[in-house]
Amino acid sequence: MTWFKSLGNTEIIFIALFLVAYAVYIIRLLRISKRLNTSFRPLFFKIFLRTSAIVLMIIALLGPSFGETTKEVKSEGKDIFIAVDLSQSMNAFDIAPTRLEKVKFELSKIVEAFSSDRIGLIIFSSEAFVQCPLTYDQSALNLFISTLNTSLVPNAGTDFGAPLNIALEKMEQTEAPVTQQKAQIILMVSDGEDFGDETDESAKKVVKSGIQLFTLGVGTEAGSKIRQARGFKRDREGNEVVTKLNSKSLRKLAVDTGGKYFEINKEQNDVSRLIRAINEVEGEVRDARMIDASANKFYFFLLGALILLALDALIRRKTLRI
Repeated sequence: MTWFKSLGNTEIIFIALFLVAYAVYIIRLLRISKRLNTSFRPLFFKIFLRTSAIVLMIIALLGPSFGETTKEVKSEGKDIFIAVDLSQSMNAFDIAPTRLEKVKFELSKIVEAFSSDRIGLIIFSSEAFVQCPLTYDQSALNLFISTLNTSLVPNAGTDFGAPLNIALEKMEQTEAPVTQQKAQIILMVSDGEDFGDETDESAKKVVKSGIQLFTLGVGTEAGSKIRQARGFKRDREGNEVVTKLNSKSLRKLAVDTGGKYFEINKEQNDVSRLIRAINEVEGEVRDARMIDASANKFYFFLLGALILLALDALIRRKTLRI
């Protein structure tokens, strides 16, 4: 027999205090019995019932397990590539402190939520690069996330096609069966300004592959200026650039691939909804093994204690009630 819990110092102290109080109670009954000149023997049965019930409840609390059996344990997981937009517009501060800093904070929550899954990181703007391959190592992944900045990639516009093509290429290299490709996910994080020409073609490849695609828009419709070292970014005419969230391109990408669109703005944060949506994607069975297991049978002892307490309540003594 094995035990689910063990008695700690706190439990031992409470049990000891109860036993002392119960001993005082029995001594008091003995004294009353002597004063009334009645036999104490008939009361021993009730004391035995209560003591047995208490012992059974303590055993039930410890969670006794017995009866060896074998159980199949399956390990399921997903492959998730997160593509993060590092174009200059991600330095906009309509989402405090900036769009990119907010994304980095939320990505750490997403990584924590999928600790049993492989997660990879792709960075992109006009070009795309694998910053971190698919890995179970959360520490390494969080380190890469913390160092994200807009200077890591060339900034000649934003192209959604490039990160999608890289994610598809890397996931194809995993050689997942067709039945397991739905356990592969691409998460596109951007403010939605897409200037690429291959996005539609890449979206068709995603649909054909069966890989799930989610998009996460970051920013506001009002937008903001883009802070740089010497003030704010300006266009060729010298006017200060105002960047706004373009949710239409991200929504279209999600709709075209059968995915879902989520958003972070001043009024809402859909990251929790995004995590739930990814959780709903069925994982791939990566390992299955048989282990020895024993069932917690606490309810037998609890039932016995309840029966004894019921008997105690039904049995009454005329001379002395306890």
